Amino acid sequence: MSTYQAPKGTFDLIPPKSATFLAVREAMSAVARRAGYGYVETPAFEDTALFKRGVGESSDIVTKEMYTFTTRGGDSLTLRPEGTASVVRAVLQHNLDKGALPVKLYYSGSYFRYERPQKGRYRHFSQVGAEALGSEDPLVDVEIIMLAAEAFRDLGLRQVRLLLNTLGDSECRPVYRAALQQFLRGLDLDEDTRARIDINPLRVLDDKRPEVRAQLTDAPVIADYLCDACKAYHEEVRSLLSIGGVAFEDDPRLVRGLDYYTRTTFEFVHDGLGAQSAIGGGGRYDGLSQELGGPPLPSVGWALGVDRTVLALEAEGVAVPGSGRGVDVFAVPLGEAARHLLFGLVQKLRRAGVSADFAFGGKGLKGAMKAADRSGARYAVVAGERDLSADVVQLKDLESGEQVPVPIDRLVSTIKEKLS
Repeated sequence: MSTYQAPKGTFDLIPPKSATFLAVREAMSAVARRAGYGYVETPAFEDTALFKRGVGESSDIVTKEMYTFTTRGGDSLTLRPEGTASVVRAVLQHNLDKGALPVKLYYSGSYFRYERPQKGRYRHFSQVGAEALGSEDPLVDVEIIMLAAEAFRDLGLRQVRLLLNTLGDSECRPVYRAALQQFLRGLDLDEDTRARIDINPLRVLDDKRPEVRAQLTDAPVIADYLCDACKAYHEEVRSLLSIGGVAFEDDPRLVRGLDYYTRTTFEFVHDGLGAQSAIGGGGRYDGLSQELGGPPLPSVGWALGVDRTVLALEAEGVAVPGSGRGVDVFAVPLGEAARHLLFGLVQKLRRAGVSADFAFGGKGLKGAMKAADRSGARYAVVAGERDLSADVVQLKDLESGEQVPVPIDRLVSTIKEKLS
């Protein structure tokens, strides 16, 4: 065994479990594509200032969790801890905001945060995200939320809950902020938490420590301070979700972990995951473009956690369709002539869109059939000298055990018919 291992807080994705991760990513991406979202891919690292300005100086991500390094040229770069700031930067850099709005984009990739490793919370994790940029319309908020709900439903999850809140805007939030600050200053909080009261008191509401949460029971809630415009906007989002058949729970203390959110904010949770119950979430971020030096660009989006969604599937005992299957066909040659023939047939199957593998290394029949079983194949194609002299191969159904001879020149069409 190698003396090297994956860094603390990370893990390797290897077969067969990696197939589940791929299936989850694809299901999440598919709902976005069906709704007209185009794919965007940004660098794995960006200027550190982008995240400090976009994510927020007061967030745990910026103050404690970013992987930041200095290049040989003296530039400060950071491995991306989240996706939205990078997407907004890309939209502004390439002038996508000058075209038809909203700009609808989705992405999939790896993200990095220096956190205390535990189940469901890793230092290297995978997300799929979707962003609709350039529209201040409650219907866009609802579309985004419904796409995420559809992704979880397509995966077969049934125990996902949607939490919903609003964070107000630049008109009403300052009034709420002042009331919250006054309340928080009367609590027994540690020095670091007290520092947040002046910088961004909403961050205190997101504190997961029991000793802090116990003191927040009587904290003022944003719903009592909303301006008429924000109140009407939120009520329309709630109404449209209900019309669309999406169940949700109002959570007046939901703030999420990023500073850029305004108005609509939401989170999908799964109670089978314990403390790390969030499997995705997002919200509206109407001022982020301006924070990054761009024009007003009201936007909304989400990020869904692939790792935690896989844990949720395991908690419910749900098998993702297609995630556990191996190749369609496994070729088992008996003899040198059969090796050459079947290897050529494997190439024909692959070109015809059929996944196929081969018993390399001159294994005997017993060893080759064990390899076929381990591959997860549906069918095995077996051939020896006697079969070749009759211009046939043996096609074995590895589920039923049924085996039939098939003419060599009809093998590809026969397998395609059976698979269809």
